[in-house]
Amino acid sequence: MTNRPLDASFAPQDQPLGLTVHAMPSLSAPAPATRAGRWKMLAVLLVCASPVVASYFTYYVVRPDGRRNFGELIEPQRPLPPLATRTLDGQSGQLTALKDQWLLLSVASGDCDVRCEQNLYFQRQLREALGKEKQRLDRVWLVSDDAAVRPALLPALASATVLRVPPAGLAQWLEPAPGQRLQDHLYLVDPLGNLMMRFPANMDAAAAAKAKRDLDRLLRASSSWDKDGRGR
Repeated sequence: MTNRPLDASFAPQDQPLGLTVHAMPSLSAPAPATRAGRWKMLAVLLVCASPVVASYFTYYVVRPDGRRNFGELIEPQRPLPPLATRTLDGQSGQLTALKDQWLLLSVASGDCDVRCEQNLYFQRQLREALGKEKQRLDRVWLVSDDAAVRPALLPALASATVLRVPPAGLAQWLEPAPGQRLQDHLYLVDPLGNLMMRFPANMDAAAAAKAKRDLDRLLRASSSWDKDGRGR
């Protein structure tokens, strides 16, 4: 009888099973396609975040001319809290709705004393001095009580955001310099919603000129990623 080779499908079935490690499927190591996908996702996130990181690194770390800020940097930065707000005509909202825009904040009672009026004046002047960049900055007056705002102030507030906010919540978020009151400062919030700078108390014309230099530098450093202004 002629010997014929066995077909593979009829190979003997009583051979010992291979139990070596390399014969077992891996349960922990991700497949090459999965690893590649994760690296691609990480690369996309880094590309999206790099303009923000670079601009802040340039402003806060790289200062080849040795310049100093006039405003005091808030570290760590404090995100906008979800405080309830009311407009002067009673519409309710939330403080976090102000995100996505540079904000120059003042805080005062609705009756607005002399210090309050001066801060509102310098807010307006600082924004107007930015020229074509002023659309990137909103001036915001946070009213810390229910006192009526004098009608004489309203024309100057036409392009400002005026919101009543619970004073206890403001005191937990904002922080004055030692020996100063909350309402003595102007505060700066970046478009990411972080309180990041506090200008010295009792601003005058000379101080306002220095504050404007800080604003110019910040707007220039963030120009690659900052969104268009809200057009106020």
